[in-house]
Amino acid sequence: MASSETPAVRVVVRTVLIVVGVAVTLYLLYLVRRPISWLLIATFLAVALSGPVNFLDARMKRGFAITIVYLALLTVPFLLGALIVPPLVTEGNNLAENAPQYADDITSFVNDNERLRELNRDYDITAKLEQEAGKLPEKLGGAAATLRDLGLGIVNSIFALVTILILTAFMLGNGRRWVHTALRFIPEDRAERTERVLRRSAYAVGAYVAGALAQATIAGLLSYFVLLALGVPFAAPLAVIIFFLDLIPLIGATIGAVVVGIVTLFTDFPTATIIWAIWSIVYQQVENNLIQPQIQKRAVDINPFLVVVAVLFGSALLGVLGALVAVPVAASIQIAVREYADMRGITPRSEPPEEPPPEDPPNEEPPPKPSSEAPAPA
Repeated sequence: MASSETPAVRVVVRTVLIVVGVAVTLYLLYLVRRPISWLLIATFLAVALSGPVNFLDARMKRGFAITIVYLALLTVPFLLGALIVPPLVTEGNNLAENAPQYADDITSFVNDNERLRELNRDYDITAKLEQEAGKLPEKLGGAAATLRDLGLGIVNSIFALVTILILTAFMLGNGRRWVHTALRFIPEDRAERTERVLRRSAYAVGAYVAGALAQATIAGLLSYFVLLALGVPFAAPLAVIIFFLDLIPLIGATIGAVVVGIVTLFTDFPTATIIWAIWSIVYQQVENNLIQPQIQKRAVDINPFLVVVAVLFGSALLGVLGALVAVPVAASIQIAVREYADMRGITPRSEPPEEPPPEDPPNEEPPPKPSSEAPAPA
């Protein structure tokens, strides 16, 4: 009796230990989720930057190549900040200074309209607007104080960015050596397949990032020239916004077009708005049917349905960053699945051949009917 109960007790104990081990592992992963996310971001950046680093590595030492790529990477945020921040600060100050005048203009417009005059008499809208407009400069000063209080958060963000860049530099410098060392601990056939998967995934990620940057650059430059032709103010900052939003697959270009369309409402309505809407629709058709398919075909080769699913899952997990990296991550998973299926000898069943349509019977002439008349006597 005791001997029959012993295996059951062992199974129960083993199951409990496995459940406890999984729970503890998940809890530890939850505690270190932030460093893990930094490590994943650094890995993606290292793969994306490996292309230009390898290109320069053939002409100089790898350390110099990494330094040049990093200097180019760090220069971009400063240039964008110099391009976007001054107009935003200027317009914010102008809004605060002219807010009382805007409120007076609204009051005059309301007083000239009978229906609006009745609504204003009932709800005293204009007086409230003038009161809030007079408080706007003070609120901007309070907002500045609030921004100063966010210094700790900014410092934490800078620390995270520096940490990610340092991890990326280590991966760029020693990543290939680490991979080759790790592959020595697995059988030769599996090591060869794993190296092939990693190489193809790195190529897919690098090609996708380069293609996405090229696509966003084309969208930003063309939009800049269109905005200049329409006389829309702040054409350069708006083009930068379109550049960044165009990096988001599927919906980014549409969001950028809507944002700029709202700005054109205050410039030359309805002429500028109509021209911008027509331009956005035409360009998005060209981008979706000509530019983007070529990028995906050469880089990732993923079904559009899987692209949508990957973007939805990535945005739900990591927000905008998840939407940006979702497509290359999905491409890497697809490459790994295909390699695993090839290793296991799993191949899709061939479709059964289509049965040929039934052939019509040949048109044969019916035999002549016997004549009912008797032959004439000779």
